[in-house]
Amino acid sequence: MLKDEIRKLCKEKDAVIMAHYYTTGDIQEVADFIGDSLALAQQAAKTTAKIIVMCGVHFMAETCKILCPEKIVLCPDPAAGCSLADSCKAEDLKKFKEEHPGHMVVSYVNTTAEVKALTDVVVTSGNAKKIVDSLPKDAKIIFGPDYNLGSYINSVTGRDMLLWNGGCHVHERFSVDEIKKLKKEHPEAVVLAHPECKGPVLAIADVVGSTAVILKYCVESDKKEFIIATESGILHEIERQCKDKTFYPVPPEVSEGSVGCHCNECEYMKMNTMQKIYDCLKNESPQVEVPQEIIKEAVKPIERMLELS
Repeated sequence: MLKDEIRKLCKEKDAVIMAHYYTTGDIQEVADFIGDSLALAQQAAKTTAKIIVMCGVHFMAETCKILCPEKIVLCPDPAAGCSLADSCKAEDLKKFKEEHPGHMVVSYVNTTAEVKALTDVVVTSGNAKKIVDSLPKDAKIIFGPDYNLGSYINSVTGRDMLLWNGGCHVHERFSVDEIKKLKKEHPEAVVLAHPECKGPVLAIADVVGSTAVILKYCVESDKKEFIIATESGILHEIERQCKDKTFYPVPPEVSEGSVGCHCNECEYMKMNTMQKIYDCLKNESPQVEVPQEIIKEAVKPIERMLELS
């Protein structure tokens, strides 16, 4: 079995496999560690393995390399990008900073290494409120690239951060109408939504939180039915831990006449496959490299995040 061969290679090469909750179930099962962006960064910072295989998207592998420059970091498919990271180019952020002097930059972890190098502190959806609350009340803040997350953090902290206009192509597809349809069919179900969703979706959710928060709530709640508005990969771990509960993933809003897959999946996350993991371990390629001058600056806001988390 490919799973056995992968585990054998991990042992031989002193490698660990890290996987995001949005990867497929078979990858989560072969991984040494699964988690959200914060948990993966924390794990990367403390692992003693010589090789890290980051099964997620490219910015996550970059984050591992920034935190562990001496280690080999492998990315099963370097083409696995991120719509959020793509929405904020370093040269554009640099210009925006110059147009708004006196502002500090709070960047979502879903950014390139070059953007992190221009950032004062990195946040994840799980710790953004805590970190923004810890900043001086009179601080002028640029928050990017996720407009929906930034807007939500403004609403729960009372801040007036200047928001970059970026968004996650998966979470922006969720709609109030689709949630209402599910709620009508399952009136006892609790609605849980990721803060990358649009404001109207968050407004009707019972719980707003990161993938880790959503998972924790489902595990600890005495409720039996849940409507989930985030990437459907999280259901693998939720259902594994909650065998006596029922979960309804929210489909994306589909426009009339549209064709193709009408599912709430991130095609970039799904570019990771078992075969690609095996191949990259066997060949120790493709490796993720980040220039030393970028690492030197990009590690600072990540370490600040880890200190504040």
